Amino acid sequence: MAGGQQSEAEHHALALWAAECAERVLPLFERERHDDVRPRRAVEAARAWIRGEIEVPLARAAALAAHDASKEAISPAARAAARAAEHAAATAHVADHARRAASYADRAEREAGDALPPAG
Repeated sequence: MAGGQQSEAEHHALALWAAECAERVLPLFERERHDDVRPRRAVEAARAWIRGEIEVPLARAAALAAHDASKEAISPAARAAARAAEHAAATAHVADHARRAASYADRAEREAGDALPPAG
């Protein structure tokens, strides 16, 4: 919609898309930092927000935690995967974050090359 205004259903659809994009590349982060659950919790927060189980401030907190996790990752693929999760959760606050989640997921896949197992 013009001016970045989405209906609630559109906003939820964007958040779901962002969560799916981020979730697809989470293994790249988790292989490197297997004890760090912050990016996975960010994706879970996005999904919880969609279901109406949490409010935006909790999703934002999860996004910030995933951002912090990205700074601790070593490989570019792991960093990008954590950033994808960050933006998935941040989509609850601002729908435009969904595009960033997809972009970071794409970057994570490019950085990983053949290291990401096929979806399915």
